[in-house]
Amino acid sequence: MKDIIPSGLVVSCQALKGEPLYGGNTIAKMAIAAERGGAVGIRANTVRDINAIHRVLTQKLPIIGLIKRCYPDSPVYITPTLREAKKLIHSKCSVIAMDATMRPRPGGVTTKELVRYLRDHTDKALMADIATYEEALEAEQLGFDYISTTMRSYTEQTKGIVIPDIEFCRKLQRDIRNAVIIAEGGIHTFSELQAILGLGISHVIIGGAITRPQNITRDYVKVFDLVSGASFENGTINSLYGAEGRQAQAWKERA
Repeated sequence: MKDIIPSGLVVSCQALKGEPLYGGNTIAKMAIAAERGGAVGIRANTVRDINAIHRVLTQKLPIIGLIKRCYPDSPVYITPTLREAKKLIHSKCSVIAMDATMRPRPGGVTTKELVRYLRDHTDKALMADIATYEEALEAEQLGFDYISTTMRSYTEQTKGIVIPDIEFCRKLQRDIRNAVIIAEGGIHTFSELQAILGLGISHVIIGGAITRPQNITRDYVKVFDLVSGASFENGTINSLYGAEGRQAQAWKERA
């Protein structure tokens, strides 16, 4: 099952309620655009969008499916319980993604229990969204087919870590032997992608830098503000924009 997702770029096509692209057939069209651009797979949220994407893709690319749902008793929101997992079993996704951090899940269910249930009830591949090295090792032991760095910098334990964390990815690629490593999160520039590929990682997921125009626009506006002298702490732009950000910082210093 580790060959379901080919080497290459997977595009995350998602929009949450309240965002400009939410609703209608926008996400399915976004997936078509990603397919035509050469994406080897799509990552999507909700059964509705997963099935809509499956209907319109001509090459039937693999779809990594997840369901985001918040519960009051847990910070875990990516396929957090058996309820969401069961819905994904009956969806058109090829891979089921879930939070595999060591944080408590809603209702006290464990990641191990979810994995066991899924292995007993579906032949879909499983993807672990992790944030730390220890979580990656645990995910490998639980038998996940893919391990993605999705949650790096998004948990309390990893909050503030600049992503993409190249050294973290290097360590996972070196030490994980029984699952495919996927780099995901914070990849906004060509140079950052080149650094990831230079580690030998051949599977990458990019979302916001491609499919969230409001965020892309905001980032460009921030560069305008920086160059025109808006108050940014020296060096902050590096973490926001990588090599492009450093060039913008140089422009500001020359002005």
